[in-house]
Amino acid sequence: MEDKRTNARLWSKSFFLITLLNLLLFFGFQLLLPTLPVHVQGMGGDDAVIGWVTGLFTVSALLIRPFTGAALDRFGRKWLFIAGLGLFVLVTVSYSYLPTIGLILLFRFLHGFGWGVASTASNTIASDIIPAKRFGEGMAFFTLAANVAMAVAPAVGLYILHAVGFRTVSHLSALLVVGGFLLAFLFRYKQMDEVGETAHRIAFIERSSIRPSLVIFFVSVTYGAINSFLSLYAREKGIENIGVFFTVYAVSMLLSRPGFGLLVDRKGVSVAVVPGMILVMLAMYALHRAESLTMFLVAAALYGVGFGASQTSLQTMAVIHAPRERLGIANSTFFTGFDSGIGVGSVVLGMVSKRVGYSRMFLISAASVVVALLLFFIFSLEQSRMSKEK
Repeated sequence: MEDKRTNARLWSKSFFLITLLNLLLFFGFQLLLPTLPVHVQGMGGDDAVIGWVTGLFTVSALLIRPFTGAALDRFGRKWLFIAGLGLFVLVTVSYSYLPTIGLILLFRFLHGFGWGVASTASNTIASDIIPAKRFGEGMAFFTLAANVAMAVAPAVGLYILHAVGFRTVSHLSALLVVGGFLLAFLFRYKQMDEVGETAHRIAFIERSSIRPSLVIFFVSVTYGAINSFLSLYAREKGIENIGVFFTVYAVSMLLSRPGFGLLVDRKGVSVAVVPGMILVMLAMYALHRAESLTMFLVAAALYGVGFGASQTSLQTMAVIHAPRERLGIANSTFFTGFDSGIGVGSVVLGMVSKRVGYSRMFLISAASVVVALLLFFIFSLEQSRMSKEK
């Protein structure tokens, strides 16, 4: 059967709908990122506990993704996607009613299951739809929906938190994902005979995706640090309107990602990944030195361009070479690396910040990107040598 992904048309109805759904899903997700740590701190949680708020979420997403990828390839996309969205909604609306930090941590763990299923499924569905020859460009536009959410949702969440309280934030987050839940019934999914027959033996890792997944692990350690501790670091520095950091960060990705997507399709991933990781390191140094809102925003711009270039390019690298009947496992492999890095960054750097403070912690986090860059060069040299041998 002809692979429909070789069709050069990108903006089909299905691609528009999955991109809009991704916007709603990420908007609901991003509303909670800067606000839930503040809510937990207000209940008496220290930095280590706040690190676990992100860490447990990430651990559960990490645990469920390999099973989700295998199930998507074996049983199809639709109902697993809808189940993940439903769990996401139920947990999100519950946060503000939980009376103890222990229960919040438990529900945060459950939340990670819903996020792991829904986000793996949405990326796999997008991978089904995007033409192979325009995959870098298509994935860049698909992830722009998440960037738009990042540009608006954190600032909106922090404003609502301070104006009327956390309960309204959690209700709005759930309502937006309900919109995505309803959209999930409106477009046509690939049927299993279109996706392809999977092997009888269920596999949970796509071998061709391991290397870019390992690289994104070390890059996303810094993302875990920013998600968990940026709001608290800014408060320590006396900066109240830090929500604009996330706006600048996301707008920077919004403006740069389509161009990097086209470059990846034409020139390969190195042209985006290497400068992207260098910019991420510069951003963490800028956070280390930040004393004013201006310096925080410089860091946001550097991080937005750098992380956007690295993440999109590495995801393209992880998925484009995978067999089309294993797109679910390829996506789950990549996001397993992504989630692992965020979780490790949140938990380990939370412990580091207790000893050395937020400023030095952000500087230390840049070391993980140095490791990522070295690994990328090693893997690229190995790939080049293998190509010459062929």
